[in-house]
Amino acid sequence: MFDREKVKEGVRLILEGVGENPKREGLLETPDRVAKMYEEIFGGMEMSAKEPLSKRFSAENNEMVLEKDITFYSTCEHHLMPFFGKAHVAYIPSGEVVGLSKIARTVEVFAKRPQIQEQLTAQIADAINEELHPLGVMVMLEAEHTCMTMRGVKKPGSKTITYVTRGLFEEDSTLQDRFFHLIG
Repeated sequence: MFDREKVKEGVRLILEGVGENPKREGLLETPDRVAKMYEEIFGGMEMSAKEPLSKRFSAENNEMVLEKDITFYSTCEHHLMPFFGKAHVAYIPSGEVVGLSKIARTVEVFAKRPQIQEQLTAQIADAINEELHPLGVMVMLEAEHTCMTMRGVKKPGSKTITYVTRGLFEEDSTLQDRFFHLIG
């Protein structure tokens, strides 16, 4: 459960820790603003992918359904710095499909948590696999990590790519090739 007062106190301590005065005019409302921001960007902590994936429709099509270029923002659990990019999500229905916006909402549920990209990729695929029972799922994320571009090695523009496969996508390299061709 989100505790706004704990976050505000933590922000005050950080400000003091870096040598700032949290009572300075420009910083007086900063703890509250940061707490509100964290409540929004970590909103996935109390969300489940079951809800967006529960509304399904019958479909005879058993070809690939691909939702590509889904913008996402997440937070690296190691440095609490943002990473952001595009998600590409495909599945092969087994009699049911879900509304396209529900795929984007599923990405958002998991992105709004302190996270690593590798885990985020797998969580999206596993949720779709568990809720829709498709013949196969493939998820690929391309992201820029500010913990790598703003600090440390400072390599802006570098991207990290992760992907996972489930079901038919694991077994069929032709399906994987088609996925990569379609997102390219």
